Amino acid sequence: MRGFVNGIVFTVALLAAAAYVGVLEGLLPSGADVKASQVERWAANTSLRATIDRETKGLANPLTATDANLIDGVHAYATRCAVCHGAVDGAESDIAKGFYIRAPQLAQHGVEDDPESETFWKIEHGIRFTAMPAFGSTMQADDAWKVAMFLKRMDTLPAGVEAEWKKVPSAASPPVK
Repeated sequence: MRGFVNGIVFTVALLAAAAYVGVLEGLLPSGADVKASQVERWAANTSLRATIDRETKGLANPLTATDANLIDGVHAYATRCAVCHGAVDGAESDIAKGFYIRAPQLAQHGVEDDPESETFWKIEHGIRFTAMPAFGSTMQADDAWKVAMFLKRMDTLPAGVEAEWKKVPSAASPPVK
């Protein structure tokens, strides 16, 4: 029995050493133009979901969904988010086209089904190993909540807010002449 246990320990140690050498030798793809493996995507998505579930328990938007707050959310989105996540036309900017993990174009594939607390958390903390930055130190929490509020209601905006949203210029680069 002791030999069996020693064999398992040796095998695990050998696999760990092989993985370590593989990392040191650069055998794991690091380029932003290489698709992530299925295992890498599973691990990242599972960890992200667990983190968000844990850290958003009891977190609720302290603001009311007034037209003024929604319009402020539209303006904050236009200033900080549209370059990566697009405007009302859903067109990708050149910056967004170059992301390794594609930034969702929120006018096409929004987050209306996500709780506001989840969207707020993503704005505040960003998402590691993606281009999603953490705005927690550069954006007021009220502004982050207003963006989350706007995104939650993006497909059912009141007329005045919808008109402001439609004014946001396309994030896509103009054609080169």
